[in-house]
Amino acid sequence: MPVVGYGTMLFPEPDRAVELIVHAIESGYRHIDTARKYGSEQWVGEGIRSSGVARDELWVTTKVTEENAQADDFARSLDTSLTTLGLDYVDLLLIHWPQPQVPLAETLGALAKAKRDGLARNIGVSNFTVALVDEAVAVCPEPLFTNQIEYHAYLRQDKVLAACARHGLTVTCYAPLARGRVLDDPVIGEIAAIHGRTSAQVALRWLVQQPGVAVVPRALEFGEIEEDLDLFDFQLSESEMDRIGGLRDKNIRVVDPELRRPRWDVG
Repeated sequence: MPVVGYGTMLFPEPDRAVELIVHAIESGYRHIDTARKYGSEQWVGEGIRSSGVARDELWVTTKVTEENAQADDFARSLDTSLTTLGLDYVDLLLIHWPQPQVPLAETLGALAKAKRDGLARNIGVSNFTVALVDEAVAVCPEPLFTNQIEYHAYLRQDKVLAACARHGLTVTCYAPLARGRVLDDPVIGEIAAIHGRTSAQVALRWLVQQPGVAVVPRALEFGEIEEDLDLFDFQLSESEMDRIGGLRDKNIRVVDPELRRPRWDVG
């Protein structure tokens, strides 16, 4: 999976959305992250077709919402997603949020079946806590690839990262810039100035420089799309990594829906 993907959560109207996705692909993104709940799958499919880039050069992630956690509903949701995307398969299929009203084994069984049926090349989870990651790995009939979570310089996720590392899962970070909150941070700004980079680039570089971590930032301007991908010709020092890491004690979540959130791990 490419370490930097293009996120499509909270996206604009269709014409602009497709234009942005096409620009991301033309700029070099080969990983596009969408979800049934985002409402962006159609735009992602149109963007892929308009880009002219071969399907097998792209990594497409989508997610089945917790409203469709029962096995039959899960299968129908995935079928709808593939039809909407105009694709025969996705590269990664995730359980979007845990659903405590449905046995996790049932949902994971449907997820594993999607992989066995060739509809998803890889499978994983999203917004899973340490306990849920442990249970999912133990119960799922097929290996899990990633846990997609909110993670950025203002949120400590050490326990979840350690659990994922213990089980060999990557961590994919959504809202990696805390919906823009980290961009005005003076510590990040000072380090950005030293490297001749933007605060966004430094905040994203801090994430991808950690082992087993990928990011899916959203950007709504062409320049920002290009900026977020340009992370690999500079490196943060150990002391810079530690300074930014200290900001996590702010413990700010920007995605915390009351009706869906599990009991989050602290730290």
